[in-house]
Amino acid sequence: MASLSGTNSFVKVCGVTSMLDAQLVIDAQATALGLIFAASRRQVSLEGGREIAQYAKGAILVVGVFRNNEPDFILEVVEQVPLDAVQIHGELDGNVLNVLRRRGLGVIKALSIDDDDFFDFDETAVDAVLVDGPTPGSGAAHSWDALTKRSFAVPVIVAGGLNATNVAGVIGMTGAWGVDVATGVESAPGVKDRELVVNFVSAAQRHYSLGKERGD
Repeated sequence: MASLSGTNSFVKVCGVTSMLDAQLVIDAQATALGLIFAASRRQVSLEGGREIAQYAKGAILVVGVFRNNEPDFILEVVEQVPLDAVQIHGELDGNVLNVLRRRGLGVIKALSIDDDDFFDFDETAVDAVLVDGPTPGSGAAHSWDALTKRSFAVPVIVAGGLNATNVAGVIGMTGAWGVDVATGVESAPGVKDRELVVNFVSAAQRHYSLGKERGD
């Protein structure tokens, strides 16, 4: 799966806004960190995202996150920021997808669990899908029932209302290959809390390690 290949599981801390928090996430041994270039309380500028990505490159997977951004802007970011993968909320432009493929970047398509395209999207065009709630980025918990009615041909990452207390249970319930968190590990929007990050990553990684031992 492009730059996502070789990972048996995927634990991503999203909405990183500083190099200090990038180092925190690296130290916690997460698989990936997310840089949000879309309008968000956790948005980073192109320059700020480039500095964090250059700092973290090689130590952790760096994922650029976009929501309803113009194709030209996405292409500008991937040209200037050393990303490993791109996460797209909203329409996935065919030209953008082709460019991402040529650059060898992993592609994650985000799907809201209550949108029509949750059932209609052809996931074979991407490397993984991220299943989020009705309001991505809100940190609100939601039902996972739709995942019992929809199987995917690519790995599934789950997001929405996750924290250190419930992440293992959600992985067990959904069988997800990956988890994604922002609000659940913050002291304020875009400001990561060291203890919350460490506890979340440890809980998720522990569950995945136990699953591998059982042969799940």
